[in-house]
Amino acid sequence: MIYSRDDIVAESRRWLGTPYHHQASLLGVGADCLGLVRGVWRALYGADAESVPAYSRDWAEATGAETMLAAARRHLHEIDRTAATRGDVVIFRYRPRAVAKHVGILTDPAHMIHAIEGAAVGEVPLGTWWRRHMVAAFSFPGIES
Repeated sequence: MIYSRDDIVAESRRWLGTPYHHQASLLGVGADCLGLVRGVWRALYGADAESVPAYSRDWAEATGAETMLAAARRHLHEIDRTAATRGDVVIFRYRPRAVAKHVGILTDPAHMIHAIEGAAVGEVPLGTWWRRHMVAAFSFPGIES
């Protein structure tokens, strides 16, 4: 099936207001940043891309492995992060040289939808701080340009 960037953004916006809940991925009930992307994937493709093991809030620091980037590379198409646009997935590091552990979906080149602890899923500006911390961008497979 071929999807449009509008399909991705529309599905992402359905998640707006979903409460933050660590490890969750249930529309209207709870999601973390990865859960949001997993939920949009399920809506597009019918099932999770892969089983996600339980993970702690400090999973990235504990292992040092680029788990989120590796999973994105298995299932999404990596693009130049400066070319990321509407419907693309963007991944961030909170600190230089830290493991990448935050993800959002662009609604346009200047805004994203994401889930962050302490707030419901929201659409926010992709400001200077986020741009400096963005390390990778990906497109969903089967997307028409």
